[in-house]
Amino acid sequence: MIWTAFIWGILGSFHCIGMCGPIALALAGKDRNKYLLNKLLYNSGRAVTYSLLGGLVGMVGFSLSLAGIQQWVSIVLGLMIIVLAFFYKESEKWITNSTLSSSLIKLKSQLGKSIKRGGRKAFFITGVFNGFLPCGMVYMALVASLALQSPVMGMAYMFVFGLGTFPVMILLMFSKDIFSMNFRVKMNKAMPYFVMFMGVLFVMRGMGWGIPYLSPKLGLPTAHAAELLDAGITNCQ
Repeated sequence: MIWTAFIWGILGSFHCIGMCGPIALALAGKDRNKYLLNKLLYNSGRAVTYSLLGGLVGMVGFSLSLAGIQQWVSIVLGLMIIVLAFFYKESEKWITNSTLSSSLIKLKSQLGKSIKRGGRKAFFITGVFNGFLPCGMVYMALVASLALQSPVMGMAYMFVFGLGTFPVMILLMFSKDIFSMNFRVKMNKAMPYFVMFMGVLFVMRGMGWGIPYLSPKLGLPTAHAAELLDAGITNCQ
């Protein structure tokens, strides 16, 4: 499922242009020789934040898998992703108008001021904090990380998602007009369909139909397997 994170990141970055674009355009700095380095530091900071968040939700998913309900978790979260895709615009409006959003928009303003001071740490730290800005695409990718039910896989998924945003965000820093409005609108329209496709993949994964890579046959739940192992040891004694 990791490959889907990169595609998700690429498509989601066109949505994020409106949210993160002003900060990205402010990353040129005074030293043109360090221009690319500044951009990489900023985007790396975002990827680090995404991976940490992915690890946290992955731990929650792992706890659910220990309860022996990993198949149901994957199916339910897959259905949740599909529902979010249907109500994509409504969920974005809710996120934009939430109290959390208003508070973090103020943070974004402060981030813009900090990067003007320059310095490698400023660019990296700005990226780290920018990763916490409200974004529907990030939230839906976190739902996918939760469905993976592993802190390591959750971190990996969100880190690759962050890497997927690099190409568009870096190109944007070279020119704010590199992507036409018409092209960005088309990409944003395609996003809900990809999100829906992701939801279907997670439902199929939970069904365990034995299809390689898409719906592999799942083993026994961890808790159940542990019980059987303990029973086996007891019998041997």
